[in-house]
Amino acid sequence: MSVQEWTVRPHIASQRTAPMVITRTPVRVSFAGGGTDIPDFYGLEGGAVLSATVDKYVYVTVKRHSEIFNEPIRINYSQTEQVNGIDEIKNDIARECLRFLEIDPPIYISTVADMPASTGMGGSSAFAVGLLNALHTFRGERVTAGQLAEEACYIEMQVLKQPIGKQDQYAAAYGGLNLFRFGPDGTVTVEPQHTANGAVALLFSNIMMFWTGHQRPASSILSEQKTNTSRNMESLRRIRDDAYELGTLCSGSEIDARQIGQMLHRGWEVKRKLASAISNEFINNIYDRAMAAGAVGGKLCGAGGGGFLMFIVMPENRQRVREALSDLACVSLGYEVHGSCVLYPSGL
Repeated sequence: MSVQEWTVRPHIASQRTAPMVITRTPVRVSFAGGGTDIPDFYGLEGGAVLSATVDKYVYVTVKRHSEIFNEPIRINYSQTEQVNGIDEIKNDIARECLRFLEIDPPIYISTVADMPASTGMGGSSAFAVGLLNALHTFRGERVTAGQLAEEACYIEMQVLKQPIGKQDQYAAAYGGLNLFRFGPDGTVTVEPQHTANGAVALLFSNIMMFWTGHQRPASSILSEQKTNTSRNMESLRRIRDDAYELGTLCSGSEIDARQIGQMLHRGWEVKRKLASAISNEFINNIYDRAMAAGAVGGKLCGAGGGGFLMFIVMPENRQRVREALSDLACVSLGYEVHGSCVLYPSGL
């Protein structure tokens, strides 16, 4: 069955449901290729992204809501919704996932995350993948990572018409360090990067991540970038080819963090020219301070405008970079090899 068939096939409710399901889904950092996973580009020439999931997660709980409550649907996230019907749900992803899988009330959904929303680490898509995983399990169904990724893409990109790409959904579903190739026909090829034991962990030990304090939805920036696609084609080709080159660097027995840092810097210089809101004076100042203190290279995570700045910093310069950016929170990151998984019931 093709991935396209997964997204349009009617779903038939299972006769067996789990009483409660909890899923854990990682967010990601992308090293190269961001922006070429958008249909306006990959539909013409094909795109590629190299990314890795990290040890920061979105947790989703799904259970049958007790009939003693007044409302048949309760959804807890940064807000609490208590509604009578699916159509009344304000959370777009929750509403459309319930519609897509034909989940009948009463239903309870709760989600918590390790990282703030709208910070460039793919949290919204991780929520979509984690919720779909939980709802399938709730219905007594086991699904593949590929099906979860494509269903999340379908809901976010086709149903909700978000101007986003496919990298976040695939990263959240599969986990690990991967090169994703996006074909002109919409198919996605997943190429796990096989390295020596400890090589990716060593790379992550040279990553420093700083929180800018600014949250910004990706849609406005990606809409402008989408509009600019035709005049940015050469830059987008370079960004895609950087993903291929980084994939080659990461597919050997060792990973050269210094080379990767240099490529991140080169890619950031190109990417921040794709749309006016990707960077600004505040972000440029942070980036310049880190580079002056000894960072090899870096980039802003996500579409731009805020969120997290990621740098490759060799051990001898970490203290200098930390002092240069002492006004910002530094977030520790580790590598996560697994994609979305069911924590409860255990064994699934």
